[in-house]
Amino acid sequence: MRTNPRYLKPIAAVTGSLVLAATLTACGGSSSAASDEKVVTVYSADGLKGEAGDGWYDKVFKDFEKQTGIKVEYVEGGSGEMVQRAAREKSNTQADVIVTLPPFIQQADSKGLLQAYTPQGADMVGGGDKADDGKWISVVNNFFGFIHNKKELTAPPTTWEQLLDAKYKNKLQYSTPGVAGDGTAVLIKAMHDFGGKEPAMEYLKRLQANNVGPSSSTSKLAPKVDKGEILVANGDVQMNFAQSKSMPNLGIWFPAKEGGRPTTFALPYAAGLVHKAPHTENGKKLLDFMLSEQAQREVSSVGGGFTVRKDVKATDANAIELAKLMGGVEVFEPDWNDIDTNLTAYVDAWKSATGS
Repeated sequence: MRTNPRYLKPIAAVTGSLVLAATLTACGGSSSAASDEKVVTVYSADGLKGEAGDGWYDKVFKDFEKQTGIKVEYVEGGSGEMVQRAAREKSNTQADVIVTLPPFIQQADSKGLLQAYTPQGADMVGGGDKADDGKWISVVNNFFGFIHNKKELTAPPTTWEQLLDAKYKNKLQYSTPGVAGDGTAVLIKAMHDFGGKEPAMEYLKRLQANNVGPSSSTSKLAPKVDKGEILVANGDVQMNFAQSKSMPNLGIWFPAKEGGRPTTFALPYAAGLVHKAPHTENGKKLLDFMLSEQAQREVSSVGGGFTVRKDVKATDANAIELAKLMGGVEVFEPDWNDIDTNLTAYVDAWKSATGS
């Protein structure tokens, strides 16, 4: 597998439950949909589709259908969950396009789930945001982060160590590493901030005393934080920024190790054309459309994310607010080759440390 270790310029989240389009059956697709030439099926990590139908996906899919007559059938779940589902269906492929977070997009490639395709506009996407062999390309840039309840926490947390305080007992939750993209990101950031696997696992072992428990869905944590059911959770900038428009108590923050600077890393939504897709040509057209200047201009204004095109300079109100939010935050670059190779070992270490 060819993996570009610089693949990170951008992040996201992951839902545990599947959101199925009305014309899809529980097993993955109806026979009528599979034979319809005017359809394209997308398996995606959550975060880009709005709770009220006002997300970037909602706008892009609507415009795409209007322009091409091709209907988008949408299935949503955790990053790892979507890859696993596509792998189970390998002998009877249902999806045409898969959109997921690192390291799961690399995992999809290593499982032979992706075919090479270079969408129109790919030349405007930096080399670190796409695979060298054309198997995947970022469509929305994003960054990992945490959220807190602004109303209940008059003095919001700023460090990892503060989360060990007893006041967070049963008031803190993060999504499951190895299942959720943002949950896996918790491990990646902790290992970076604490200087390696062992000190990170020691910290997460202590943090477990306050943790509500596992969650396969990152997006479902935000409503709990907004309502004050929990005070702190993990997330990502794009998803939580979009959610904050209807959840006024959400505050986005980036934990620092005590005495250090707040940090984050890029975690983009990356898309790939599925190998032996039932509607390959329609999948290509959708990838072209998602990378078009029109759709990329709306990444911030509609979706609250960051464009992947170097020639699109966002100046809308959301883009300005996002730039301020990222001010003073150190952005590091994970070693994705290492993470792709050792992900199972890291997740197993987390399970052992936390008793999960």
